[in-house]
Amino acid sequence: MSTWLITGCSTGLGRALAEAVIQTGHNAVVTARDVMKVADLADTAPHRVLAVALDVTKPEQVTAAVQRAEERFGGVDVLVNNAGYGYRAAVEEGDDAEVRTLFETHFFGTVAMIKAVLPGMRARRSGAIVNISSIGATVTPVASGYYAAAKAAIEGISGALRGELAPLGISVTIVEPGAFRTDFAGRSLVESATMIDDYADTAGKRRKKNDTMHGNQAGDPAKAGAAIITAVESSEPPAFLLLGPDALALYRYVADGRASEIAKWEQLTSGTNLDS
Repeated sequence: MSTWLITGCSTGLGRALAEAVIQTGHNAVVTARDVMKVADLADTAPHRVLAVALDVTKPEQVTAAVQRAEERFGGVDVLVNNAGYGYRAAVEEGDDAEVRTLFETHFFGTVAMIKAVLPGMRARRSGAIVNISSIGATVTPVASGYYAAAKAAIEGISGALRGELAPLGISVTIVEPGAFRTDFAGRSLVESATMIDDYADTAGKRRKKNDTMHGNQAGDPAKAGAAIITAVESSEPPAFLLLGPDALALYRYVADGRASEIAKWEQLTSGTNLDS
């Protein structure tokens, strides 16, 4: 039995993962900004599940959540940074304050959680950190530039972190999900109030009023939760995990395109050293 601390458990992938962790028999610290939205999860197994109010942008709540986990269960074995939401706008349409809040939640909130659990993990020389990214970080679709950038920042720091923690017995896994049947494209999606007509045929097509994805996603959140547990409990947790056949297809499409572009410009790329 291990202890999992999962951020953003009120809905979506976070809730599905929490349910899977609880059903598997592990201890779980389930969190949400409104703790009442995860109280029912704690009720399913009160001796193994602790519900905690947590806004990852508030340092005092981050510290308190980890302290409560350590006091109740002795430590955090697995941290899953899942809390977040979508943001859509053409780059020029993005609101500066909204974008900063987006990064405070996705990137700086993730870093705060990691720093809070690492002293305990280092002391035990064991642990796992799972950072939920998105296939959007790879595909960078129009209207999702800021969201993709926030997730790409998480992936960048995760790569360095993995190298730093591997000798200490702590794994780091980036997860890039595709489209799952959650409310991510509905309630959890924020849009800029600014709309510029010149982007109507690009970013504008992905505004909520034009987007038909919500409620039609093929991905099963319960299967995603089970897959994450399988990855974490494997003998060698992956550094990078795609979830969903759509994510796999999109990733390969982007990778093939980049390989072609690299080959096309290889001569120019290779001609930049000092002449001997």
